[in-house]
Amino acid sequence: MEKQEYEWVKQTRQILLAQCKELNDDDFTKELGFGSQSVRDSLIHIAGCYHAWLGAFVLLQAKSPLLTKEVINTMQISDIQLYFDQADAYVDALFEQFSDNFDDIIERELVWRPEVGSIRKTPRQLLMHTITHEFHHKGQIVAMLRLLGHIPKHTDIIALPDKEYGSVASGRE
Repeated sequence: MEKQEYEWVKQTRQILLAQCKELNDDDFTKELGFGSQSVRDSLIHIAGCYHAWLGAFVLLQAKSPLLTKEVINTMQISDIQLYFDQADAYVDALFEQFSDNFDDIIERELVWRPEVGSIRKTPRQLLMHTITHEFHHKGQIVAMLRLLGHIPKHTDIIALPDKEYGSVASGRE
């Protein structure tokens, strides 16, 4: 994976975050019975995955990567944006620190789930996991928005304007 590809991930995330900023508090926190229950909790869950796998497991920078329910319950969209900004900093650090050994196996315990025991993964695998995890839950958030009566914006990479694509020739399906 190249940095440009992750830039596309961030751009599509910003489309979703911008739409979520427009939600009233009731819609933002309404529990809908699937995924991480609410739009707010789903966004926090997505960012938390980056904090856990990249910030804590790979980079050893996050000692307590996941937020408590008490903290989550007080978070606003601006707090969530900051949580994603830190996740992006972890991705930047990953590209910087592991550019020559992206495929070297890291073996260690999960600080947020020590009962699991030792895990063996590469930085590349965990970056791919965090991104696919984000897109999976982004789809759930889009479904939540529809259930709440909103028309979701198009958040697929293919929908980005051509100028946002860098080396990709066309934004048409």
